[in-house]
Amino acid sequence: MPGTRIAALGHYQPDRVLTNDDLAEIVETNDTWIRQRTGIVTRHLADEESVADMATAAAGKALAASGLTPSDIGMVVVATCSAMDRCPSNAAQVAGRLGIPSAVAFDLNNGCAGFCTALASASHSVAAGAARHALVIGAEKMSDVTDWSDRSTCVLLGDGAGAAVVSATTDPAALTPGTEAIGPVVWGSDPTRGQAVRLLDAWQPRFAQEGQAVFRWATAELPGMLRETCERAGLAPSDLAGVVTHQANLRIIEAVVRPLGLPDHVVIGRDIVDSGNTSAASVPLALSKMTERGELPSGGPVLLFSFGGGMSWAGQVVRCP
Repeated sequence: MPGTRIAALGHYQPDRVLTNDDLAEIVETNDTWIRQRTGIVTRHLADEESVADMATAAAGKALAASGLTPSDIGMVVVATCSAMDRCPSNAAQVAGRLGIPSAVAFDLNNGCAGFCTALASASHSVAAGAARHALVIGAEKMSDVTDWSDRSTCVLLGDGAGAAVVSATTDPAALTPGTEAIGPVVWGSDPTRGQAVRLLDAWQPRFAQEGQAVFRWATAELPGMLRETCERAGLAPSDLAGVVTHQANLRIIEAVVRPLGLPDHVVIGRDIVDSGNTSAASVPLALSKMTERGELPSGGPVLLFSFGGGMSWAGQVVRCP
């Protein structure tokens, strides 16, 4: 069986920027309150753009960067929990718009853990020979499901998309523990905490969460999960070039990463500051932007880890394209 690798990345964010001061005109809040509790300064919001629109833009950039043609793609997966379209799937819409002729295309909903779940699923499929190349996209329009009267949640959410091309490889290094291009996945869920982060009422869904419960769970449980993900990849945390966790809250990111004792050279994804919480889009969006800015070296190992709705989680170590 071949190995798999991320061949290219791409991302997209809407033009409209919502600042903390803008939010202060909508609900009772202020810039200091938001920064102290979440670390967020701005977030991007889509107007007429749909989840499929943003997913297509991010996927198109990743496809162009990979040097592949649309006919090379055998699988398209869109991780999303906010899309209003049910059928045809957003993935099918992306395939159609990009001219991908006959790929299997489907949406995957695992809340904020969606992208890393989809990445592992696509990697497994490519390794098994079901497709040679796959497009994996995280795309969310969280502004459609935001309760703008709830200051505890409306300050968090943003819109955007990130995408990765996953390709088969026979490079021996990509198949060797410690240097695998996409390492083993660590994933699971805790259904007893399923109501902690939720999007209910199918006809008028609204995002809600138990913020303190999520914070306590994340800071207690995630450091061990991150260490396990590194161990399964045959690496120590100090071997990493970067860490990109779900961009839920800057306080959570820093509290989760701190116990790993990372050296200064390890770059931590903090796109939450500029983009807010974009759910399933947050990990690929941050990873693509960090790679584009040259913050992560080509071939460098990066720990990806996402968590959220249904209290699900998924993560793996990947090598930067």
